[in-house]
Amino acid sequence: MSPQVPKRALLAITSYFGPFYPNGDPTGLFYTEALHPYNVLTAAGFQVDLASETGTYGIDPHSIDKMFMSQEDTNTYNDQASEFNVKLKAIHKASDLNPSDYGLFFASAGHATLFDYPTAKSLIKIAEDVWARGGIVSAVCHGPAILPHIIDHKTGKSIINGKTVTGFTDEGEQQLDLMDAIKKFGLVPISEGAAKAGAIYKTPDNPFDDFTITDGRLVTGTNPASAHSTAVKALAAFNAL
Repeated sequence: MSPQVPKRALLAITSYFGPFYPNGDPTGLFYTEALHPYNVLTAAGFQVDLASETGTYGIDPHSIDKMFMSQEDTNTYNDQASEFNVKLKAIHKASDLNPSDYGLFFASAGHATLFDYPTAKSLIKIAEDVWARGGIVSAVCHGPAILPHIIDHKTGKSIINGKTVTGFTDEGEQQLDLMDAIKKFGLVPISEGAAKAGAIYKTPDNPFDDFTITDGRLVTGTNPASAHSTAVKALAAFNAL
C-alpha cells in the first residue's frame, strides 16, 4: 500500500434535511447506506471518518422503515452508544479535514444528496484529492449525485467521463412515485447527471436488486440493497492498488 493512499476512509453524509416527500416528510441520510459501508470498512481495519458539507445531518425517516432494516440494523439504530451512532453524532465538517489523510472516499446516500452533493465543495475537494493520489472513489444509490462534479485534474473532466457507473434508477423513482418530487425541486436524477458527465450508465433488471459496478478505481452501487456489496467491491479495489 502506497503511503499516498492511506488505509483510512471518508464516509460522506448528506447535510440536507428538509422537505421532499409528497406527504411532507423530510429527506436526509439513508441510514443503512452509511451504516453498511461503515461496518464493511471498519471490519477490514480501516479508520473511517464521517463528514458532511456543513457538519450537520438528519436521518430520512423512510430509511428506518422495517422494509429497509434488518434486525441487526434496527438494534444498531436503537443503541445510541453503538460505535456507528457515536461517530454519526460527532460528524465532521468536511472543510475541517485534511484530504490527504484518506485513501478511499465513499458517498453514502438518501434523496437528500440530490440537494447538496452537487455543490458540496469541501466533500468534492476530498474526493478529488483521493482520486489524484490513486485512491478509490465509491458511491451508492443517490450518492453518485456527487460524481459528475469530482474533476480529474489531469483531464479537466469528471472522473466518471468515459467510465461505466450505476446509481438509483429512473424506474426506481417512478415505482416510489418520487419522480414528480424530483422535478418539483429542480433536482437532477442520477441517470441524467451521469449522462451529462459523459459516463456510461447501467442498471439492474430490477431497480431494487443488489447491483454494483467496478470500473478501475471507481465503484458504484444502485440502491440500499447494494450498500454492503458496494463497500465490499470498493475494499477489493483498494486492496488491488
